[in-house]
Formats: sequence, structure tokens, C-alpha cells
Amino acid sequence: MNFSDTTASAGAWVLENGHRALLAVTGGRFPKKLLGMETIELHTVGRTSGQRRSSMLTAPIFERDRIVVVASKGGHSDHPDWYKNLVANPDVEVTFRETTTPWTAVTADADAKAALWPTVVKVNPGYDGYQRKTDRDIPVVVLTPRR
Repeated sequence: MNFSDTTASAGAWVLENGHRALLAVTGGRFPKKLLGMETIELHTVGRTSGQRRSSMLTAPIFERDRIVVVASKGGHSDHPDWYKNLVANPDVEVTFRETTTPWTAVTADADAKAALWPTVVKVNPGYDGYQRKTDRDIPVVVLTPRR
């Protein structure tokens, strides 16, 4: 792991664990949003362990029937584990404001990502910086309610 990846991993860890700590201290009241984005907890099944895994994420696009998340990992050269898990098993759950519901995750193809990307970076320009920082194509994931 190079310096840039170490920094990205540390930043991602601080954001996720800091967010969890603030939610615990405030009884789930704060923060509901980060950088203007809704916050969600994504639950996946570990691709190796088969165990439930949870990640705190921000959603630059949050609608009743669609949530869009970005597998940026702060511009790290490798995909985040939560992304690898949902590729292996796209049946996920999302907790939003203390309610957990089933969703299906699909990685946006190149055309869909191109259509979503301007909105994503308008909400959080940092995603554009992460994409410039890494050689990997950062996946955009579209979550839709599972019926």
C-alpha cells in the first residue's frame, strides 16, 4: 500500500468511525447529513465470511426509489470491501433513520455512470478529485428497493 492509499484508508476509517461515534453519542440524532448528502448504513453479506457487514455511507442521490452511492474509498487504488461484497451478492439492506429495508445493488455501466456523474460531483466535488487521484474507475452503485 502506497502513501496515498494509506492516507485514503485512514481518512475513510476516520469518517466511518467518527460518524458512528457521533450517532452513538447523540442517540442517532446527529449527523443525519454529511456534506449535504443523506447518510445511510449499507448492510452487505461478506463475500468470503458470509457474515453481515455494515458500512456508513453518504448518498449524493437519495430518492424514494433510488439511492446512489459511490465506491470511492477516498481515491484508494482498490475498491472498498462493501463494494466487493455487493458485487458478489447484490441483495443488500439499507438503514436510513433507524428503518432497515431490503434493496438491490447494481453497478452503473459506463453510460449510466456518465449520466449520473455530473449530479454526483455537483453534490460533492470531492468525488471528482478522488477519481483523478486513482487509476481505477470508481464505481457508482444504484440501489433500488427490493420488492
